[in-house]
Amino acid sequence: MRTNITLSIDARRKRKDGTCPIIFRLSHHRKTITISTGFVIPFEYWNEKNREVKKTYKGVSSVSRLNNLLSKKKTELRDGINALEESGRLESLSITDLKYSLTRPISTISVFDFTQQLIGEMEEANRFGNAKAYRSSLGALKKFNKKEFLRFEEMTYTYLKRFETAHLKKGNSINGLSMYMRTFRAIYNKAINQGIVPADSYPFKKYKIKSEPTAKRAISIEKIRRILNLELEPDNPLFNARNYFLCSYLMNGISFIDMAFLKVENILDGRIQYRRQKTARHYDIKVTPQLSSIMDHYLKGKDKTAHIFPIVKRKGIHDQFKDIQWERRRYNKRLKEIAHLCGIEERLTSYVSRHSMATNLILNDVPINALSKMLGHSDISTTEIYIKNLPTHIMDEYQERLEI
Repeated sequence: MRTNITLSIDARRKRKDGTCPIIFRLSHHRKTITISTGFVIPFEYWNEKNREVKKTYKGVSSVSRLNNLLSKKKTELRDGINALEESGRLESLSITDLKYSLTRPISTISVFDFTQQLIGEMEEANRFGNAKAYRSSLGALKKFNKKEFLRFEEMTYTYLKRFETAHLKKGNSINGLSMYMRTFRAIYNKAINQGIVPADSYPFKKYKIKSEPTAKRAISIEKIRRILNLELEPDNPLFNARNYFLCSYLMNGISFIDMAFLKVENILDGRIQYRRQKTARHYDIKVTPQLSSIMDHYLKGKDKTAHIFPIVKRKGIHDQFKDIQWERRRYNKRLKEIAHLCGIEERLTSYVSRHSMATNLILNDVPINALSKMLGHSDISTTEIYIKNLPTHIMDEYQERLEI
């Protein structure tokens, strides 16, 4: 199959004034269709051999400019055909669909402006975590693009591959690239849903987002106990960090942001009930005696509307998220100190409590369905990620059960 685009003059459609339309003749699947250029000239001023307007034509101020314009348009159409072929879509298009694909009105909404609009909507809905991820991806895209305007149609498979190459060439991680690409894909899907760009321009049909397994961030129950038994007075800078880690572990791996927003009123009949910031999923967690012994320190003298933990200090929602971001950085820094004091070689972060909780439940033969519900996963395949690459010491313990 061969697809061609040729500049020509349509003598069959000669007008009363003697002019004929200059056209592009598109050939595809052994069929031919015309694409209008919007220009007409007398037939005798067309140079069929060179496929251009003769220099003797006086109907325009500059014949050279007209020929350059026609040549540029032909190049654009050729580039459109090449892009469709590269994406694997050209073969399946009828000649009518191909013409529409090449001539449809191009979106005038910039990817940058649309993304900024989405960020604003997220912030209005208090989805500051998502807004932060979109802002980070937007910054990376602007830095790569260099131009101030980027149409959705320009974000092709080839464009994404060039972004990928530039990202990895700087020594950045594949998972960092994956985060950007997932965000770009979400932005493109939203643009399609809003009718800003046609679905047939979608570059992620061909582009596959790469990722690589991350090292499991889990520690053994013995090391959790070391953290628990670490003697710290309330005025010690590490006191709250240690308690945040243990509370997260004992509350089914609750995220730091959800723990920060917990209020006294979230405790009802010996249970903690809240909705997760990220997914709005409802959680209902039993307050165990061990968890209660830690939380009692923070509940003293507080009314129902007060936050349980001293993380959120201001009233405005924007300021509250800034409080959480600042405290999380300080929390992770102090966890490193705790790891050193407890002789823990693994890197201790706010995520380790969640991974450790899941891993230790797996070791205790908790059914995956139950674990999935405890973690709040809507899809059990997400839970299986925790199982896929279990730490070596856990695999060793499973192997020891084979002994007769």
